[in-house]
Amino acid sequence: MIDTTASDDRVYAVEIVRLALYDIGRAIDLKQAADLLPGVPGMRIQRRRDTPTSLTMPVPLCVDLRSGLKRIYSEESIEGFAASARLYDEGVMSIVVRLNVNATLEGLHGIEAKPITNTISDIDSYIDERYRAVLEQVLPAVRSPRHEPESETYLAYCFADVGVDPTRFLSENERDLTTLIAGEPWGYPLHESQIQKTMSNPFSYSGKDLAVFDMDRCIIVDSDRDYEDVLLICELANYQYLELRSLDKLLDRWLDEAEDDVNAISLKGQGKKLKTGALRKKFGKIQALRLDALFILENLENSAKIIGDYFLGTVYEHICGIFNTSGWTRSVERRLDALQNIYEIVKVERSERTMLILDVVFIIVCIILPVLQILQVMLSS
Repeated sequence: MIDTTASDDRVYAVEIVRLALYDIGRAIDLKQAADLLPGVPGMRIQRRRDTPTSLTMPVPLCVDLRSGLKRIYSEESIEGFAASARLYDEGVMSIVVRLNVNATLEGLHGIEAKPITNTISDIDSYIDERYRAVLEQVLPAVRSPRHEPESETYLAYCFADVGVDPTRFLSENERDLTTLIAGEPWGYPLHESQIQKTMSNPFSYSGKDLAVFDMDRCIIVDSDRDYEDVLLICELANYQYLELRSLDKLLDRWLDEAEDDVNAISLKGQGKKLKTGALRKKFGKIQALRLDALFILENLENSAKIIGDYFLGTVYEHICGIFNTSGWTRSVERRLDALQNIYEIVKVERSERTMLILDVVFIIVCIILPVLQILQVMLSS
């Protein structure tokens, strides 16, 4: 069982929320997936914090992992434990595990790696089990499954009543909270500049809530436990980050393949050349893949229409800034352009070679052969 009394300091009621997202394929047929898994389509979010009525989010298939799968641990002895999966049509699966604990700040450090029960060694092991079980059942609904899926994780420490104003709680415990959000051990001697950098941009909508975000973790303080929308934004930002990284890695492989094709075309007599028919198939395949990538990129841009002066919009932009999603987007766009240019150049080169051959044939047929015939007639006469 998790030991949460590692310090004599104040004990806080904290909900640990672990997000794990996996890019399992090019797409998931959610209708077919719903036949394979008992799930509910869509995520219902109560619109608070001046959330616009035009808010659009990806609509996943949500599955309760405690009762929805055949293989399940008997974790009923853990109060406040919950686990769910979300399947997105863009080929992403997320596993969300939530665990309520009473712990000191010291006890929270490294809590995700501590045993939960005798049957669950730690949160990540539990997530891995759940991920594999869901993937096995939903695989028939996955188009072009990934052999080595990319993944992304995020950890949220959600504090309930901390006894003081959230801003004061942050200032009084900034060093301990920084080591917690940075994933460092308790008492780690972080430099003051790192503490200031991490804690310099908190987000609050009212005087009762506060949130601080980092690359892999965040801290949320809300005495009303009204933070579901913020957690959803965290998942959405990680979703976009994961898809962009997966696209970037996929395009890297396609560019390597394109380089091999160019070498096969340009090297005469040195190894196996790429035939015209095979090249035509390559063009068709690469155009289909490129369109897929463009659609994914476009869908990511449209996946959250919350950009603006809304609270959730500023939170979303802030997290995406930490992940540098704009930089990943530019990288993907550059690779798409490079891939298109490579095959266009090869296609033009092949066309020019074909035209040259046709020109030679034309000269032979229309000029040389008639001249030879005339010479033959002259000689015979």
